[in-house]
Amino acid sequence: MRARLSTLLFSSLLLALPLGSVAQQKFEMKVGHFSPAQHPMSQWLEKWAEKIEKDSGGRIVSKMFHGAQLGPPPIYYDAARTGQLEVAWFLSGGTPGRFPLTEMINLPYLVGSSEIGTKVLNDKELRSKYLDAEHKGVKLMLLFTHQPGQIHTTKKAIRTTDDMKGMRLRFSSPTIRDFVAALGGTPVGVAPTEITEQLQKGTLDGTFIDYGGAGIAFKMGGTVKYITEMYSFVASFGLAINPAFYDKLPADLKKLIDDSFIDVEKAVGEGWDSIDGPGKKALVDGGAEAFRLTDAETAKFRKIGEQVADDKIKELEGKGLPARAVYNMMRELSAKHGKTSKNFWN
Repeated sequence: MRARLSTLLFSSLLLALPLGSVAQQKFEMKVGHFSPAQHPMSQWLEKWAEKIEKDSGGRIVSKMFHGAQLGPPPIYYDAARTGQLEVAWFLSGGTPGRFPLTEMINLPYLVGSSEIGTKVLNDKELRSKYLDAEHKGVKLMLLFTHQPGQIHTTKKAIRTTDDMKGMRLRFSSPTIRDFVAALGGTPVGVAPTEITEQLQKGTLDGTFIDYGGAGIAFKMGGTVKYITEMYSFVASFGLAINPAFYDKLPADLKKLIDDSFIDVEKAVGEGWDSIDGPGKKALVDGGAEAFRLTDAETAKFRKIGEQVADDKIKELEGKGLPARAVYNMMRELSAKHGKTSKNFWN
C-alpha cells in the first residue's frame, strides 16, 4: 500500500510539473530583415518585439538582426519558412515570380501612398481569395508597401520619355522592370543594399526608389543629382512568422501575436509615408535637384504605365492566374482608401 501511494504521488508530481514549466517556458524570437536600424519600419518592428516581450511577461524574448546581417534581401522569406528566423521582413520582388498576384500592387500608378497600399494588400477578401495562397510555408502576418517612388539619377535629368533611352536604371520588382523597359530605359537588377555603391561606380545611371529609401535607408545624398518626382510606383513587402515556432506557442501567446497585427495598417503606412519629406530633404541638401514632369509628359508616362499593366495582366492570365480580377479589386480598393488616407497624388 505504501509503495502504491508513493507511486501515485510521484506520478501526480510528474503530471503537475509540465503544466507549470510550459506556462513559464521561454521562447526566443529572432527577427531579421535587410533594412538599416534607423528606418521607420525597423523601429516599428523593434517596438512590436518589445511589446510582445513585455505583454508575454518575458516568455517571448526577441533578438533583432537589422541591416542584412544574415544575408541579402532574397533570403528572408525562406529564412522564416525554414526556421533560420522566427520572424522575417521580406521584399516580394526579391524573389521574382514567386508572388505574382501580390506584386501586382507594384504596377505603375496603382496606389498613391504606403497607407493606401498597405490597406489594399491587407483587405480580408483580397488576401483570403488570392494573396495568402502565394505565401506557402509561412504564417503571413502583414503585407505592406513603401510610399510611391521617383526616378533618381546621377548624371542626366529625366524630364521626358525620350530622356529614358539607354539609361541603366535599377528596378525593385518585375513589374517595375517592365515599366523601365517600356519607357526606353535599360532595367538592371541590384539589391537595395548595393544601389548607392553601384550609382557611385557608374554601373547604374539611376534608380527607381522612394524618397525614404534613397535619402534615409540607403543614404544617397551627394550621389543622386536629379529626381524626377512622379510618385508612380510602390514596392511590396511582407512580414512572416515561422509556422513551427508559432505552433509550439501556448494558446495565450498565439493570441498575443495574432492580436498584435489587428488594425496596424494605418500606423505602418503612416510610418513609411512620414519619411518622404525627410528623405527628399536629405537628397536636396546633398545637392540634388527635384522637379515634376509637365502635364503633357505625365500623361505620356501614365499611358505607358497603363500599357505595362495591361501586358502584365495578359501575361499572368496566360499562366492561368486571375490577374484581371486581382487588378480590378486592387484599383477599387485603392480608390476607396484614397478618399480617407494620405495620398501623394493630391
